[in-house]
Amino acid sequence: MPDTYIGLMSGTSLDGIDAVVARFGEGDAAMLVHSHYQPFQPQLRDALLALNEPGHDELHRAALCANQLAHAYAAAIRTLLAQAGLDARDITAIGCHGQTVRHRPDAGYTTQLINGALLAERTGITTICDFRSRDIAAGGQGAPLVPAFHWHAFSSTTEHRAVVNIGGIANITDLPPGSVAAGFDCGPGNALMDEWITANLDRAYDDNGAWAATGVVIPKLLNALLAHEFFARRPPKSTGRDLFNLAWVRRALSGDEAAADVQATLLALTADGIAHGVESYCPGAQSVFVCGGGAHNDALMARLSFLMPNLRVATTSTIGVGADWVEALAFAWLARQITLRLPGNVPGVTGAQGPRLLGAIYPA
Repeated sequence: MPDTYIGLMSGTSLDGIDAVVARFGEGDAAMLVHSHYQPFQPQLRDALLALNEPGHDELHRAALCANQLAHAYAAAIRTLLAQAGLDARDITAIGCHGQTVRHRPDAGYTTQLINGALLAERTGITTICDFRSRDIAAGGQGAPLVPAFHWHAFSSTTEHRAVVNIGGIANITDLPPGSVAAGFDCGPGNALMDEWITANLDRAYDDNGAWAATGVVIPKLLNALLAHEFFARRPPKSTGRDLFNLAWVRRALSGDEAAADVQATLLALTADGIAHGVESYCPGAQSVFVCGGGAHNDALMARLSFLMPNLRVATTSTIGVGADWVEALAFAWLARQITLRLPGNVPGVTGAQGPRLLGAIYPA
């Protein structure tokens, strides 16, 4: 069988689907063969966002969204394979994260919507999904899962690195030379900024942080947001829109704030949460490499550099993997792990009782 996998990721930002073909070669190195981004249709995005909150007839709505996602993922795969000049027979398996709509490890569950059986049927490729549930069953948080891949792809024998993924939620992986990876969610990433600009300017996201750059940080608001107990909680820890959402932000507002100043403050919240996490739990780090959509936010990257003046702050593109494709590659890698009957979690990161095989397999 070819050692070639597809990885699919659609994150908390709800912008669309990242799809990659990854080939694994000598030393298990992951090589990005081809990539494709497919935005969500607005109706699907709105339906998924609505499922992050309690509502009417949720089971039916969630099932319909899972089916729609399977069709959208299948369409992305068809385009990806056509552009790469590959056929379904060239692919060992698909690793599909699915779309998180609830993350409640405190209650013993996490929900990533995807109809894996339908995706396998539509593509003719073995499909692996539901990567988080087994870790939660073993007492873990089920997240973050990417630190295992970060160690595989980015660890160095000579440099102490930290990798920061800034999607809707931000997470940090600590990679000391010669040691096991550590990691945790550190707070909101792009999600709050995206929601605020959508509510005020009807834009999906703040391109390069340009709107935030026109505002000024409101110290009182920033301190009130940073007072959330999550920031002081020690790892293992993970989070999502269940904790960090626009309703939570609005409860901290007086109503007199300029909208651009709130956006600047939300950007500062993301950056400060990351900088605090690196300072507290990555002692001795020399470089911070950023991936995810936040890597394209110049204002956010500038604040990170300002807050961590003694560290090199750059994107993962500078060390071999484009910032947009790291998470999709991670799920291709996780699919390969269970195919080879190898564990995919890092117990020290998630808090699970031990290494576990992650994922549910739907054979082609």
